[in-house]
Amino acid sequence: MHYTISLIGSGNVAWHLGQALEKAGYKIGEVYSRNPQHAGRLAERLYDARITSSVDLSGSTSDLFILCVSDDAIAAVADGIILPDEDSILCHTSGTQPLSILGGRKNAGVFYPLQTFSKSRRPDIGSVPFCIEASDPHTEAVLVEIAQSLSRTVYLVNSQERKVLHMGAVFACNFTNHLLAVAKELLDREELDFELLKPLIRETFAKALEAADPAAVQTGPAVRGDYQSIRSHLEYLQEMPHREALYKLLTDSIAQHPRK
Repeated sequence: MHYTISLIGSGNVAWHLGQALEKAGYKIGEVYSRNPQHAGRLAERLYDARITSSVDLSGSTSDLFILCVSDDAIAAVADGIILPDEDSILCHTSGTQPLSILGGRKNAGVFYPLQTFSKSRRPDIGSVPFCIEASDPHTEAVLVEIAQSLSRTVYLVNSQERKVLHMGAVFACNFTNHLLAVAKELLDREELDFELLKPLIRETFAKALEAADPAAVQTGPAVRGDYQSIRSHLEYLQEMPHREALYKLLTDSIAQHPRK
């Protein structure tokens, strides 16, 4: 069945989800944003979406309303939104917020794509895991059907499991990317080209993804007990207390992590 879907929000998730849904054959009814210009930029990439800055969507013809707003805004937007009728489905896309944040609505769900999104880069939606949770069997069936039309990987995941998945994603994605930024910062201090590290970074990720447990392929001075190298690095970092503290924390964590 081809549903009509409205997007509440116009950030990175809505940007990619809206285009992917339309490509899969769904009609995008409205794009909501408090800033009409933001909604307009997304609507320009869609066939016939209506821009709105009001959460009164009582006149909408959409069947499904997907909240793609920041985690902190979900409760307020969900509380204020006016849907066409009690059969309308409302879901959010958050990794951390529970299903209950939607206020106990009759047809409520979670439609969480486990991926990092940026407007400047188009991910392969077909390989993105979609984690689904719903208040009732009908809503679950609808969300699973839509997710399966977008991706080869769809799971039923409850709120607690999704919170842990999101936390794992923060370690694997956000923290990892920050460490790459720190590495570049250190090289920049000595006018060294970050390109020198890229083959090492690619090999590191390839090994980690191929291994049954990334801990099994961990290398470096913390694993070897190379205290001379560690002391040398810490001496260099004395001028940067935050980086020194980070180095110590990660070195201790690696040294104490169990390896099979």
